[in-house]
Amino acid sequence: MDFSLNGKSVFAATGGREFDASLPTVVLIHGAGFDHSAWALHSRYFAHHGFSVLVPDLPGHGRSAGPALRTIAEMADWMAALLDEARATKAHLVGHSMGSLIALETSARHPQKVSALGLIGTAAAMTVGPDLLKAAEANDQAAIDMVSIWGLGFGAELGGSLAPGLWMHSGTQRVLQACAPGVLFSDLSACNSYSDALAAAAKVTVPTTLVIGERDMMTPAKAGKALAAAIPNARTVVLERAGHMLMSERPDELLAALTR
Repeated sequence: MDFSLNGKSVFAATGGREFDASLPTVVLIHGAGFDHSAWALHSRYFAHHGFSVLVPDLPGHGRSAGPALRTIAEMADWMAALLDEARATKAHLVGHSMGSLIALETSARHPQKVSALGLIGTAAAMTVGPDLLKAAEANDQAAIDMVSIWGLGFGAELGGSLAPGLWMHSGTQRVLQACAPGVLFSDLSACNSYSDALAAAAKVTVPTTLVIGERDMMTPAKAGKALAAAIPNARTVVLERAGHMLMSERPDELLAALTR
């Protein structure tokens, strides 16, 4: 599905069905350096079970025109504008990693547009190490290596894909390699500088589910639980032995947590 937003072209996948604004809307938001393909399985489930689905490529990612937005606040306002453009009055926002911060900030800045939140692989502070930032700024393959190695849990490195013949590490790298120069650095910088998560969490009034990987090295489980404690009536699901890339590592368990 193609949009024009703020004079720029935007692509959003719809899970294989035409978007219908009269149905409850689910928006799935990808993380730093990724695109709509991260949600390929989950978008189809929701689209075929009574929801209309939007899985946007953020500006500068995938099939959406750049430049990439530089702050989480800008991304949250962009998300609200996208909902207006799609004529969706309210949406259940589900975000992974950077996407979880976007979902959280959208709920704080535009509460009338959000009906529920799903925060995946999340934390109040997503501090990015200087070596990773430096490599991303230089568009160095080392940045992609760091994200994929730290992002995937131990089982994923041993061929733990549910789809026979696929290697999650390689698939993660290919998506990141397709990212336009400077986009990964811009995303990581936005995460690194965002300091409003706890303030945004205190404003949440909608049902919220946090799904956390027990062995997540990028947003550790302890940090995710601390964010959950700041959100009124939040529900937390911890997936044992899982890392950060929960959509590919544990797709079925993640879906069960979101639909429970």
